[in-house]
Amino acid sequence: MNVRIDSSKVVKPLYDGAAAPGTLAGGESVPLSVFDTVTYDVYMAVIYAFRPPNPPNAALEVGLAKALAVYREWAGELADGDGTEGRRPAVLLNDRGALLVEATVSAPLAAVMPFKPSPELLRLHPSTACGRAGELVRVQLTRFACGSLVIGFTSHHRVADGQAAGNFLVAWGLASRRLPVAPLPVCDRATRFPPRNPPLVQFPHRETEYYAPKEKHNADAGDDDDELATPVAHDKIKVHKVHFTKEFLAGIKARASSSSPSRHGYSTFESVVGHLWRAVTAARGLGAGEPTTLRISVNGRTRMRPPVPRDYFGNLVLWAFPRSTAGELVSGPVQHAAELIHRAVARVDDAYFRSFVDFASSGAVEAERLAATADESQAVLCPDVEVDSWLGIDFYDLDFGGGGPAYFMPSYLPMEGTVFLVPSFLGDGGIDAYVSLFETHLDEFKKICYTY
Repeated sequence: MNVRIDSSKVVKPLYDGAAAPGTLAGGESVPLSVFDTVTYDVYMAVIYAFRPPNPPNAALEVGLAKALAVYREWAGELADGDGTEGRRPAVLLNDRGALLVEATVSAPLAAVMPFKPSPELLRLHPSTACGRAGELVRVQLTRFACGSLVIGFTSHHRVADGQAAGNFLVAWGLASRRLPVAPLPVCDRATRFPPRNPPLVQFPHRETEYYAPKEKHNADAGDDDDELATPVAHDKIKVHKVHFTKEFLAGIKARASSSSPSRHGYSTFESVVGHLWRAVTAARGLGAGEPTTLRISVNGRTRMRPPVPRDYFGNLVLWAFPRSTAGELVSGPVQHAAELIHRAVARVDDAYFRSFVDFASSGAVEAERLAATADESQAVLCPDVEVDSWLGIDFYDLDFGGGGPAYFMPSYLPMEGTVFLVPSFLGDGGIDAYVSLFETHLDEFKKICYTY
């Protein structure tokens, strides 16, 4: 796929009034919340494809400018802090703007569809090589010869999670159609999560969301795991897309729920994630006694009490960590895996979120120099697995005036052991799972991923 870059510019927020709100010259900023600082310090990247007719790039640019005026933090910059009072990491509201790249492909979209998860996808969105020094939102509009439009959207995870990014994309579509952005984002990250007085830390957050880097280094000393993080091993990681039909999902759910010890059925999510955890573990050929941990992102918006608005703009995700030995997981039924997942996710409730806020706000993280376990530098998670579910996010609601997307997927992320779940673009009620594994394990995974 030969992608030609035609132009690159920075799009500033376009306000209804003559000037931006606030006092930009005074260095106005919004401190990051404890949920923002504990998440991955990376850009998230997704890719959309739209069939013609599509609005011109100029209309999308104006819509982006208007959306940035509503989601103003996306137009700012990240500023580091040292953890002391008044110097917390923050978003500077300086209206730096978003990067907009325009590109063309001389071939029709049908010649490259459906997209396969490969490094070639990186040509469809702006590079993130400049890291945190760059714009927090970066967009590439790639026009194909047939009139189709592919949008590569990247956004910094420290500013917003997947739910908030999906809300922004919907707002961009509305603004591009000259419609008001509604509902408006809830932008109160600096004040929404105060610690309790007195604080009540009820859970071991030092071993879940945080770790002591020195201890981890000592634990890993002499391991062969360090060699897995080399560029050579990284090149051997492949991303494979698995399509689970509605019928397959119904079957795996029925199998998982057929003998539930808790007398409750398991959700589609619990069932399919349990199935994937078992399949990945079996494909890796782990020893029976080797422990494996599943890291599952849990959205706190509906779990905290009172619930946090769906339109809250920022990060509000913690993780559940079901654990097992490889032998017990693989030899047991999918119901066993689903039960482990059900119990672990259920524990991440309001009490857990509140306990985390109290611990993360206590000063212990800074005093003990703890680091977040959400570590983007890890290229290999084996023997563990991480699952990010986008099943409940409104990514498919993006509409620039010609209807919803014909295709949606996460961009290429070769981190071994990661799994992304998205609704199938076929609209058949199925789920697409993007699974990253070593090439040597992938053939076995392909053989067993549809077997239960």
